[in-house]
Amino acid sequence: MPILSGASTTDNDGLIAHNQYVRNDNRFVASGGVAATFQGIALAGIAIVGLMLFFLLTIAGSLIGLGVGVFLLPPLVMRTQRLANVQRRLAGKWSGVQIPVPYRPPPADDVSRSPLRHLHHLLGDQANWRDALWLLVDSMIGILLTAMPLGLILNGIRGLMMPIGLGEWLGNWYGFIPMNGPVAAWIAAVLGLAQLPLAFWVAPPMLRLHGRLAATLLSPTETTRLSHRVQHLTETRDDAVGGQASELRRIERNLHDGAQARLVAMGMTLDAAMRVLAEHPEAARSLLTEAKDNSSKALQELRSLVRGIQPPVLVDRGLADAIRTLAMENPLRLETSVDIPGRPSPAVEAAAYFTVSEVLNNAMKHSGAQTGSIYASHHDGRLVIQVSDNGRGGADPSHGSGLRGIERRLAALDGFITILSPLGGPTMVSIEIPCELSAPA
Repeated sequence: MPILSGASTTDNDGLIAHNQYVRNDNRFVASGGVAATFQGIALAGIAIVGLMLFFLLTIAGSLIGLGVGVFLLPPLVMRTQRLANVQRRLAGKWSGVQIPVPYRPPPADDVSRSPLRHLHHLLGDQANWRDALWLLVDSMIGILLTAMPLGLILNGIRGLMMPIGLGEWLGNWYGFIPMNGPVAAWIAAVLGLAQLPLAFWVAPPMLRLHGRLAATLLSPTETTRLSHRVQHLTETRDDAVGGQASELRRIERNLHDGAQARLVAMGMTLDAAMRVLAEHPEAARSLLTEAKDNSSKALQELRSLVRGIQPPVLVDRGLADAIRTLAMENPLRLETSVDIPGRPSPAVEAAAYFTVSEVLNNAMKHSGAQTGSIYASHHDGRLVIQVSDNGRGGADPSHGSGLRGIERRLAALDGFITILSPLGGPTMVSIEIPCELSAPA
């Protein structure tokens, strides 16, 4: 069974990082503060690299009129994108702030063959301009937020060293206190000692504030979101239209090669039976029996074809009972828990039903599983179905196209499928489709 990952999964890393630093009672957590301090130092290093990159971008941009910037600017913009993506990932992991990637996809043709067209594409993307602004803002404001705990630690160490008598090279002032005697030096030591836990205490909120600052500049704008949305709808529309055309061709082929051929054969058999009925009644009886068998087979094929288009149990009793029926008819021993208090739209029901059916068929054919489970529920405006089996795992997305077709079908409904299938198993499949439920009949 192939493994496919959806476009939009929930990343818990940011929430874990957030909870690492913050307790419900707001008490100081030493390990979180220390980790946040070192993470802030790393982000300050990124800000310094970003400042140097900003200067290089400025120089390359000033050379466009001479023609040199046409070749220098695109590589610098691509490096800025990579640095910004690093910041986006770290903001999610360390600050709990998820920042989507906002860049416009390149056009279908290879723009890299023409440096001027490549530059035009990069400069036409508003996200690249916002990245350049982020480099400047982060080097001024961001570095203050991330380096503040380190500054407090260094200043605290300086205060602790004042009583040792090293005031000559430590300075004659500690903040607003003049170092004019032992008493002032010991006051500086006490203040320095207090700054050490203060540094660890302020590190997590400063880190989160830095993440929100990055999100204001590195997140997609509404225009970018709308553009991506239009592109996604265009792609899913094409997939949906193509899938519908393929399904119609499949139905036409099955009717032509199956039921239609049997009905034609049955008509020819009945015609032959009529011709020999008077002289050879036994032969006519045999032909009539053959025609009856053909009619039964044709009816069976028509029923199978109709069931493949829209299963009667799905139409009559809804998705919940249809999933339970799939579980009962499958050879695997399946534990089933379905909590869907209502009915989704027919399109969502059909997509969910055939996805579960395909997943169960793949598990039965390819995984070597004996048992499994199906859990279906609806919450927060999303239909969530989880299917698992105890098979051998090791799913490979490059083998087969069944689940790729499912992914395209779900994408047309803004849904996605995610499969976790490590070697040795188990395999776990998660299906999510945004939808609302109608009241149960």
